[in-house]
Amino acid sequence: MTVIKQDDLIQSVADALQYISYYHPKDFIDAVHDAYQREESKAAKDAMAQILINSRMCAMGHRPICQDTGIVTVFLTIGMDVKFEGDMSVEDMCNEGVRRAYTHPDNVLRASVLADPDGKRANTKDNTPAIIHMKLVPGNTVDVHVAAKGGGSEAKSKFAMLNPSDSIVDWVLEQVPKMGAGWCPPGMLGIGIGGTAEKAMMLAKEALLEPINIQELQERGAQNRSEELRLELFEKVNKLGIGAQGLGGLTTVLDIKVADYPTHAANKPVAIIPNCAATRHTHFVLDGSGPAALKAPKVEDWPEITWEVGDSVRRVNLDTVTPEDVKDWKTGETILLSGKMLTGRDAAHKRMVDMISKGEELPVDLKGRFIYYVGPVDPVREEVVGPAGPTTATRMDKFTRTVLEETGLLGMIGKSERGDIAIEAIKDNEAVYLMAVGGAAYLVSQAIKGAKVVGFDDLGMEAIYEFEVEDMPVTVAVDTKGESVHKTGPQTWYAKINATEV
Repeated sequence: MTVIKQDDLIQSVADALQYISYYHPKDFIDAVHDAYQREESKAAKDAMAQILINSRMCAMGHRPICQDTGIVTVFLTIGMDVKFEGDMSVEDMCNEGVRRAYTHPDNVLRASVLADPDGKRANTKDNTPAIIHMKLVPGNTVDVHVAAKGGGSEAKSKFAMLNPSDSIVDWVLEQVPKMGAGWCPPGMLGIGIGGTAEKAMMLAKEALLEPINIQELQERGAQNRSEELRLELFEKVNKLGIGAQGLGGLTTVLDIKVADYPTHAANKPVAIIPNCAATRHTHFVLDGSGPAALKAPKVEDWPEITWEVGDSVRRVNLDTVTPEDVKDWKTGETILLSGKMLTGRDAAHKRMVDMISKGEELPVDLKGRFIYYVGPVDPVREEVVGPAGPTTATRMDKFTRTVLEETGLLGMIGKSERGDIAIEAIKDNEAVYLMAVGGAAYLVSQAIKGAKVVGFDDLGMEAIYEFEVEDMPVTVAVDTKGESVHKTGPQTWYAKINATEV
């Protein structure tokens, strides 16, 4: 009988979550670096450069890779010859580990979990509760996988109950373009096939815990149907030309994982769950000898990448920019922003639109200003703000026309594409939408020289801040004429990639 002390599991979960907040898995870094070296699209190559630079900075500075530090999932495989010593349930132990990790004073992680999800949506303040899955098996150890899944990538999950004769490949190729860029490619797709609806989703999620090894499979060849699907989908998804951050390019996925399970004769359940550029998971085993010891990677594991903006870059002063100035900006153009910008995301936008409808005065004047869709991590030590990468812009689409027309807002900054309703509103109001790289939150935060809350303080990380920035890198994603780089980029690269086929 193996005795696992209560605090050993608690501390191991806490340590694992801190570890994955700033260390990418080495297989992920190697895969992104390989994709970076092969990439021919300048915009996609620049995005991957920022992801790699950000990753190295986070490993050295022990700060989060992404401002969205995720909702925690814990997978426990518990041996039947294990006894836990303590007075807490296993779920409570895991949640206490989450609590310790997310409130760690040296590396505070963003609390993103909200209770009463269709009601008050009140932040639980410590990112609990986690999503916990347990299996009881023969053995005398506790095998644990810990993952922290960002909301942007989780939001792009797909499920369908296909007919037995339907093509899974066709369905996946139909769904991936619909996912847009909000899942922050390049990343992985986990695909679960079979079982029941919930089993297929579980298979897809667990598949994402596997290492990136598609090149090994390509070398040895497929040995079963799941591996055949991996190879076929890896090739065909990348031929879509979506590319890093949806900007168009050669690499959309770094690997595709497929897991299956027997299913009912009348059904073919299939699920897709993507993992983003902030791939965060690790594994440890408790055997009664104490908490898990997670070995820190070597800094040499990270490539030394430099990101040069070039002489042609446009530098913009946000304090003096005018509506006439932005008419010259072209999609795909790199811009360095300096000056003062506001922030605001879902909760702030909803509250502003509600106030506008009631004729109430907003806490800040948005006329002629830029708003950044972000919910930053709390600062530590000398930081003015913690990691502050962009959140998915499409969630603000339904508010965009009202905010632009009623406030005179000039520009927005976020990640991924805008939907048609937002693009039309941007065009009609001759505004602009700029894209910052998702998965480069710590790098972005280095451009922020000042931060203060100026509205809706009660919303926590969703409050309205005023940031003072210096040379913050962004890409023009939608110009004043309504042209979107997230449409033109993938279209261009789809044509280029598929024109090379014999």
